[in-house]
Amino acid sequence: MSDALILLAHGSSDPRWRAPFERLAEALAERLATPLRLAYMELCDPSLEDTVAELAAAGVERAEILPLFFSAGRHLRRDVPGQVAALGEAHPDLALTLLPPVGEHPAFAEALATVIAEQAGEAR
Repeated sequence: MSDALILLAHGSSDPRWRAPFERLAEALAERLATPLRLAYMELCDPSLEDTVAELAAAGVERAEILPLFFSAGRHLRRDVPGQVAALGEAHPDLALTLLPPVGEHPAFAEALATVIAEQAGEAR
């Protein structure tokens, strides 16, 4: 395995909060050819650090990190890039790329608008 995708969620101490992310990761793992891992920035496991270490130990050469965030706030502008830089230094044989958050993709906005319209009883 030379490539992987890491879905990065914020994290929460409430295990119920993780359920939708775990369901998403399971559904995507069945759909994608690229090996997929779910990791959390903080507050729960698996952490981004543990996930990257696991991938590096498995011989993965490249991993893209896709933040499951609506937009890039302080965490994605400062905290996560700092984590990724430190992880790149700790695992120099694994090239890490931090992607823009899913919320910045036009298809995400359209899908969210569809869900909101349906909830409001105004489905197209």
